[in-house]
Amino acid sequence: MSSAPAVFWPHSEHWSVKIPAQTDHYRMPIMAEKGYAIMKTLDISHIPESEWLDLVYMDWKSGGDTNFAPLASCDGTLECKGFWENGKPDKHALFTPNIDKCPTLMAYIKSIPANFGRVRIIKLEPQNHEQALRSVHRDDNNRLNPEREGWVVRMWIELTDNPDSYMLLYDSDENNLPIRESETHVPMPKGAHFVVDSQRLWHVGVHNGTKPRYAAIISCESTPELDAWIKAKMS
Repeated sequence: MSSAPAVFWPHSEHWSVKIPAQTDHYRMPIMAEKGYAIMKTLDISHIPESEWLDLVYMDWKSGGDTNFAPLASCDGTLECKGFWENGKPDKHALFTPNIDKCPTLMAYIKSIPANFGRVRIIKLEPQNHEQALRSVHRDDNNRLNPEREGWVVRMWIELTDNPDSYMLLYDSDENNLPIRESETHVPMPKGAHFVVDSQRLWHVGVHNGTKPRYAAIISCESTPELDAWIKAKMS
């Protein structure tokens, strides 16, 4: 009689473990305790779905069976790779031609008081908790980011309505491995709006739907101004 396959769990050889967590970058106080902040749900009913469905998507895998539509990249091209491959930190991005197809969404994104890095729309195919766990990871957001400048974090806006889906989060221990007991679920209904220190927290999207999930992912440099903006959006 064969035994059930073991549930995946990251180990010391996982590539994310090598990403540094303790540096001298400026970090926002609002993120200090939990490593994430959940803001008020946005009313995005005025944004037509064509603003994400009609974009140009790239076949780029991260966190599951995914495609990404770049809205801002290192050089303004439809590129998903890390800025460090062009010798730059994940900041001072240039907008891509995709933004011409999503003016309403971009109006909100441009209102965020932040220095942007990668800005993308993710298209994630359904995956349950166990399937998603195989893609759990930490982001290498701050490679080449000069110390004492702002720590790069990521912000999400959920574009489709997936109330049974969630962002799965784990804090890291002293060895940069995920702490099982810290497991947190951030629900992902339409308009869910949250920011994650995704270099500190292990994360992946669990999508218990039958159709693709779409969301905007916005890399932002931490500043006191952005910290105050997030606090205001939470109240």
